Amino acid sequence: MIVALDDTLKQLNQLDLNDIDFSRVGVWPMAGRIALLAIITVVLVGGGYFVMIKDRYSQLDFAVDKERELFAQFEKKSFEAANLDAYREQLAEMEETFGALLKQLPKDTEVPGLLEDIDEFGRGSGLNIQKIALQGEQVGEFYVELPIRIEVQGGYHEFGAFISGIAGMPRIVTLHDFDIKVSNDGKALLNMVVNAKTYRYKDQGEEG
Repeated sequence: MIVALDDTLKQLNQLDLNDIDFSRVGVWPMAGRIALLAIITVVLVGGGYFVMIKDRYSQLDFAVDKERELFAQFEKKSFEAANLDAYREQLAEMEETFGALLKQLPKDTEVPGLLEDIDEFGRGSGLNIQKIALQGEQVGEFYVELPIRIEVQGGYHEFGAFISGIAGMPRIVTLHDFDIKVSNDGKALLNMVVNAKTYRYKDQGEEG
């Protein structure tokens, strides 16, 4: 067996590529036929790998990535399902809070009453009400802003009581742009001008 293998190797070493005649493969020496068979085998195996096996590896990598993605989605859905009751409770609380805020936004018919309430807070705080006037509406994306110009006369303590009363109103009213100056009428009082703003929801037909 070893002798036959040595003979084959010697024949391969003595083989001259210039003498190869592919039309007479059948009468080639054993060494030539073995070499040709080895080359064909290598070509077939290599071609099969690139044509079939490599494509299978790509498909496997894609399947592994897809498995990870699905597993991540499964974990997320499982977490959401486990906390579904908590989400529903939070949603109910948000709807309740939102409804309470809605009730604090005056309707058009409530604005005169709001002005009367501001006037009463001012007089109840000991202020001289000089002017309470509704300004032009400013339409936003989701709501309409109703500016109110307030001009009053009094002292710091009365101003503080008035502002506290406005802040405690059941309706949403915000105060902006305070301007306090000494009165020029010789009464040792202060004049305060402040812009109040209240809000209402915008009707669908109103333009922003």
